[in-house]
Amino acid sequence: MRNTSLLIGTLLGGAMLLQPAVAGAFEVQSPDVDPAQPLPSTFVFRGFGCEGGNQSPALQWSGVPDGTRSLALTVYDPDAPTGSGWWHWVVVNLPADLRALPRGAGSPDGAGLPASAHQVRTDFGAPGYGGPCPPAGDPPHRYVVTVYALDAAQLDLPEGATAALAGFQIHAHAIASARFEFRYGR
Repeated sequence: MRNTSLLIGTLLGGAMLLQPAVAGAFEVQSPDVDPAQPLPSTFVFRGFGCEGGNQSPALQWSGVPDGTRSLALTVYDPDAPTGSGWWHWVVVNLPADLRALPRGAGSPDGAGLPASAHQVRTDFGAPGYGGPCPPAGDPPHRYVVTVYALDAAQLDLPEGATAALAGFQIHAHAIASARFEFRYGR
């Protein structure tokens, strides 16, 4: 992790206020994905004309706030030409003391996830990680990786719950979130 003096913007009443970053702030990063570099094909979807390895990248986070009872993770493409974006990965019920996921944890069987974790059906139609695969010729899409600290020990979602329903429950219980963004185009 970089130890830099960053400024964080807060939108308040339409005005942007700059505040010094707090030491130990909630942060997420990936040793596999550098937002300033091209995305390795290992993490690109296999299908829809894309030929990637479809592995989820390793993720690490720190600064989880006090009062966190569980964590959730989402990977979302707000630029997908659907009118509602595209959910690439949604995981709920991660233990509050978890600080990392290994590469490949998003396999459909969830074998790389803690036993309590639940992968929600994504816009690919099944649970598990689905890598980037924007339409050929589109400008590069943004992929937002977010870890949420939740005030609930568990989200009780019905079988076959959609990513949108999971997102509603995540946002209803979020006490903090950490995110990073990368881009991919083809």
